[in-house]
Amino acid sequence: MDDHFKSIIVKSTGAKALYEIEEIQSLWSGYGKIVRYGLKGCSKTSVVVKHVQLPGQVNHPRGWDTDLSHQRKLHSYQVETAWYNQWSSYCDTACRVPECLALENKNDEVLMVFEDLDATGFPERRSSVNLIELKTCLAWLANFHATFMGEQPKDLWPVGTYWHLDTRSDEWEALSDNALKNAAKAIDQQLSSSPYQTFVHGDAKLANFCFSQDGKSVAAVDFQYVGGGCGMKDVAYFIGSCLDEDACEQLETQLLDYYFHELKNTLESKQKKVDVDVVEKNWRDLYPVAWTDFHRFLKGWSPGHWKIHSYSERLAREVVAQLKNLT
Repeated sequence: MDDHFKSIIVKSTGAKALYEIEEIQSLWSGYGKIVRYGLKGCSKTSVVVKHVQLPGQVNHPRGWDTDLSHQRKLHSYQVETAWYNQWSSYCDTACRVPECLALENKNDEVLMVFEDLDATGFPERRSSVNLIELKTCLAWLANFHATFMGEQPKDLWPVGTYWHLDTRSDEWEALSDNALKNAAKAIDQQLSSSPYQTFVHGDAKLANFCFSQDGKSVAAVDFQYVGGGCGMKDVAYFIGSCLDEDACEQLETQLLDYYFHELKNTLESKQKKVDVDVVEKNWRDLYPVAWTDFHRFLKGWSPGHWKIHSYSERLAREVVAQLKNLT
């Protein structure tokens, strides 16, 4: 990192000096890294810095290194910058996000300086979750979706999620399931035509939630694919990131009941002008559609992925059959 970016970190925190503690992770396909820095001479002891540097050569772990993929990633960092500039302040403690201390663009680099969630009450990461922790994340999603219900996603993705059909033509072309391939546009249309649009996180997998030590509070990170959409996209994707096919089947009703309980309470407390029961009916019907939408992407992107299982295949068959009946 050059001196200009280091000076941004120092200025934004009031520190006298900084030092690198650890590299937390590399960004997807070699587009930079996330690093924890220690601070000297100020009240904060550390910050987390997301430093985007465009690679000289793209090296996608699954071989998807096309120009379309590159342009999508570039735009995703512009979206994330806009999210923290314009929208993140609307999130309260019920849908906690990291405070952004500084944003800087220079040439082909982007710098984002965040509070260190490890130091502010969210030090835990989970590779698996119990039912309490599952519900904690679903409550975060419900509050997030209620907060942005009816908002227009200015400067974000018009349609959020990293697997949105319009941005994933390469994977759609590679899809060998012809019934699902032919239904893809109708599936997307069903989700986009819901009258109840909100913001979706767009990559609400378990790895993007930071937990309190007791697992009863979370903060979410990684807003590269935040944008407009039906909240079921986040919910289906999140549940699928946590559970195997048997647990998806067994817990589906219980988890959706809990999510909608939280959603309705928050919509009412925030005095959103929607009929909460009608929202629930519409979105419940769209849950299998949202699940199938991601399943469509996954089968084209990585046909051997562990998430392609009998539960997903059953939902997809049912959704495709229902769409056929509508035509």
